[in-house]
Amino acid sequence: MVKQGIKIFCRIKPTKAKTGLYDLEDEDNSGYPKLSFAVPRDLASGFINNKKEEYAFRFEKVFDQLTKQDEVFEHVAQDVADNVLTGYNGTIFAYGQTGSGKTFSITGGAERYIDRGIIPRTLTYLFQQYSQNPGQVFTIHVSYLEIYNENGYDLLDPKHEAAKLEDLPKVSLMEDNDGNIHLKNLTLHQANNEEEALNLLFLGDTNRMIAETPMNQASTRSHCIFTIHVSSRESGSATIRRSKLHLVDLAGSERIGKTGVTGTLLKEAKYINLSLHYLEQVIVALSERSRSHIPYRNSMMTSILRDSLGGNCMTSMIATCSVEKKNIDESISTCRFAQRVALIKNDALLNEEIDPKLMVIRLKAEVQELKNQLALSSGDQSTDDLSEEDLERLQETVQQYIEDMDADAVLNVGADMRKINHCFKLFKQMVLSKGPIQRVGRREPEAQAEQTIEKADYNSNATPATDAEVNKLKGMIKQRDNEINILVNMLKKEKKRAQDAINQLEDTGHRLQRSLSHDQQLTNGNDHEYSSSRTKHQSEEVHKSHERSRERSHDHNMSSRSSTQIEKSVDSTSSSYQLKSHERSHDHNMSSRSSTQVEKSVDSTSSSYQLKDSKRRLLGDMSVGRQEAFDIFRRDYPHNSTIEDNKLLLKQRYSEAKSLGQHVNENRQKNQ
Repeated sequence: MVKQGIKIFCRIKPTKAKTGLYDLEDEDNSGYPKLSFAVPRDLASGFINNKKEEYAFRFEKVFDQLTKQDEVFEHVAQDVADNVLTGYNGTIFAYGQTGSGKTFSITGGAERYIDRGIIPRTLTYLFQQYSQNPGQVFTIHVSYLEIYNENGYDLLDPKHEAAKLEDLPKVSLMEDNDGNIHLKNLTLHQANNEEEALNLLFLGDTNRMIAETPMNQASTRSHCIFTIHVSSRESGSATIRRSKLHLVDLAGSERIGKTGVTGTLLKEAKYINLSLHYLEQVIVALSERSRSHIPYRNSMMTSILRDSLGGNCMTSMIATCSVEKKNIDESISTCRFAQRVALIKNDALLNEEIDPKLMVIRLKAEVQELKNQLALSSGDQSTDDLSEEDLERLQETVQQYIEDMDADAVLNVGADMRKINHCFKLFKQMVLSKGPIQRVGRREPEAQAEQTIEKADYNSNATPATDAEVNKLKGMIKQRDNEINILVNMLKKEKKRAQDAINQLEDTGHRLQRSLSHDQQLTNGNDHEYSSSRTKHQSEEVHKSHERSRERSHDHNMSSRSSTQIEKSVDSTSSSYQLKSHERSHDHNMSSRSSTQVEKSVDSTSSSYQLKDSKRRLLGDMSVGRQEAFDIFRRDYPHNSTIEDNKLLLKQRYSEAKSLGQHVNENRQKNQ
């Protein structure tokens, strides 16, 4: 049980007319905002006026004239909607004089989408919460009741043939022995989605009684109660939670002497003021703890709202005030009513119950089981033949039992011996349809080993493999064999490519040696011994690098490592040859033609290996397997020729752009 007071809110109607003296203060030490009205005294000559000049009221929240509809919903209705989702009843009602904005706050305006009121926003919020909780099953039903001149009418008439209010079904009150109120002829309509719920709301609004009065051009002349019934339960659970949310739009109070209405409007105003008077009597009685009798039965509206006022409900009230100078007195009266409502305490209970449908099914199964046990123990068995429906049901039950892979599965057909014997017949037919069991004598050693393994598996309660599982395992083995063959072929191809790279490196070394020997003949005689020793030393380094690369490729047998080591050795060799060719050109003044040839050959070799070095840096972060896959993809890519053509075209365009840039620079220099 949750003991909670009624929360009161105040909303000030926007106006362009001349306003009275009022002041809105933010939260102070008490934690609640304060609304104050100032009424100057009427100082008539010869009279003493001791009337109070200032009236101050505190609320949970005060909404000024610029407040939007979404802010009102967030503070007033969202907490109540959350409690309804958890299983508590809720009520939100608007109270105020006619033309102060009650219907706009509860239902909203029809011109703009952002002017939606509390009812359509609550429906949207509930369905959004349902979509976010797929583990629960929710159902929503809505009803729309109008109380006009103390008579109840169902605004959601399923026939949709009402031309006037009297054509709608008339709702009457009924009370059971436990004191619970029931509404006869009030229909409940299920809403499966937000669109259906809003359509029902629109249908009810079109049937409401609306008239033009001096205070309001479209004044609702009746009390309307839009009720949302929510049922929720978790999937697989028998516990169900039922809650309801009343959204009440009370008719506005008005002073007959001030409005001067006559005829039908006068009659409507009498009934409205009378019902609001009975409501205030209930509020006063609930706020006085010494009162033992609460006059709920005085009016239809107070009877319906019995749980909302001092009962099993979480209630919020929004008081609408008009701050125009001529309406200050009615606004003060509305605030006084709200202060008395705030003194009421409600005892909210969680509405949980066992789903009656599931309970009936469970009890029927229990009764049938007891009957079967009694028949089995007494020996009183039926001798009639089973019906075709019973035979088909037994066939399906036995088939499901056989297909169930659970070792603890149970075949439950009841205590009827006819059904038990029929199940045994079905099992016997299945065994005989597979042929007699073969008995084999001596076996080969391998077959004996397989038999031993099968017996061990059988003794360990292992589930025998089906044909589908065996085929699946065979397919997996075949797939693994194919993958192994592919990897072996890839390894052979990469090994061959590594050997070709080694041979190409040897040819490059021999060409370098021949070019160096040609350079030695063109050098000066004084440096002959020096250059020959340097050449010999260089050739030894080349041969040593070749031998080391062969040993690494032979020892590791991996194409990725061997290629990487070969590229490193080639890079070191090319860099050493570049350094030594520059030393010879600087120290010994080699001839221009020989040095140019050596540098061209070395540059071409180094550029080719720089491409490999850039590739190694690009693939350095990848694993070996991914590098191999990337190389194979590049080698077998069908558009390689197109890529090479684009490269050549790019080089031509680059050279053309370079020549044009040089031409531009020359013209600039000439102009300077």
